[in-house]
Amino acid sequence: MLIHFIHPGSAYLPELAAYGDFLAALGHSAQVHSRPASVPADAVICWWMCGRVPHDAARRLSHAFHIHEYASASVPPWPKVKDRAKRALQPVPQYRLFQNTWVRDRLGFSDGVPYEFRDMGVEPSFLATCARRAAPEFDGVYLGDMQRLRQFVPLLTALQQAGQRTLLIGEPPVDLRETLHTLGHVTGRVPHGQVPTLLRRARYGLNLVPDQLPYSQQTSTKLIEYCAAGLPVVSTDYDWVRAFEAQHGARFAYLPIPDMAGCVVPDVSTLAWPRVLERLALWRRLGLCP
Repeated sequence: MLIHFIHPGSAYLPELAAYGDFLAALGHSAQVHSRPASVPADAVICWWMCGRVPHDAARRLSHAFHIHEYASASVPPWPKVKDRAKRALQPVPQYRLFQNTWVRDRLGFSDGVPYEFRDMGVEPSFLATCARRAAPEFDGVYLGDMQRLRQFVPLLTALQQAGQRTLLIGEPPVDLRETLHTLGHVTGRVPHGQVPTLLRRARYGLNLVPDQLPYSQQTSTKLIEYCAAGLPVVSTDYDWVRAFEAQHGARFAYLPIPDMAGCVVPDVSTLAWPRVLERLALWRRLGLCP
């Protein structure tokens, strides 16, 4: 069976590669489309990474089984307006996936469509780095969307002034490029497979997330990846990270004055992508596994 994933946006979604690997292990295949128009008319399963689902595409593919996946609620500006628009205007699918209960409740669909939750996971290669850590070259490492570092420039400046060396993994936006290059070592965009090795070059991972909805209620993939690589975590303080810490028996150091002495790195092996995905009931619903 060929499953068509539709992802018109520009955001990097590691789950797409994880879905492809998982389906291949079951004897099926995945194809990712950046444009709905490229999905063939005879598609059997259409899996939308929402975003907006165009009504004309839904009509053209009306014979297919449609899955709408919401890995996030809408982000500023006007996030509540955007979420209300999705609730009112999206075509009705046969199934929905939400990252967690907060995302489900925030979107507020009440049409009786079956759903379940699919949280974020980590590539198994990250877990393998724990046994192979070398002497670090950097103090902290930040992995993720560098647009979000805009409000953390004063923090990065303070770290630099305190003699801390920071590794920044990713491609900065044009207007932040010069600033970030002066505050840390910027790698630029790198293949995801190289990230575990880069993480091993630092003593701790920086989980810089604003205490602002929806970010404060959604999974920090970078934090899971830091833990998988065996890195202690220095974090901003917000609801999701405190809940994760309690659930997994972790102990993180919190800004603005992190105490690294008591850090506990949790075992996140149950969050490896194959284990996260095998828990989905959707596969049986689709007839893709026993």
